[in-house]
Amino acid sequence: MAEQVSPERVAELQHAGAQIIDVREDHEHEAGHVAGDRHIVISNLTAEAGTLDKDKPVVVYCRSGNRAEVAADALAASGYEAYNLEGGFVAWLEKGLPAEPEGAVAAKQSVWIN
Repeated sequence: MAEQVSPERVAELQHAGAQIIDVREDHEHEAGHVAGDRHIVISNLTAEAGTLDKDKPVVVYCRSGNRAEVAADALAASGYEAYNLEGGFVAWLEKGLPAEPEGAVAAKQSVWIN
């Protein structure tokens, strides 16, 4: 299982070269995201995993941490040094860490009921 790490630790990992991956939906990413991240919607993660550098840590995040936990665990099981941003983007914003665009917000996930 992937380790959960605090927003402050994620900022340190990012500064040291870790890959920061947002697995949220497009509208969530557009509303606000960790500055300098890479956006890969969770449904595309399996197809895109091969484009990640296995020699660098990977930190995965979503709005609150649930989707990212699944994604980080899958990456860890595939041999990546993977982490989950504890508390997700909501926690990142609460700590006042760098986010884009200006006025970034943690948009709610869309829920479709069929």
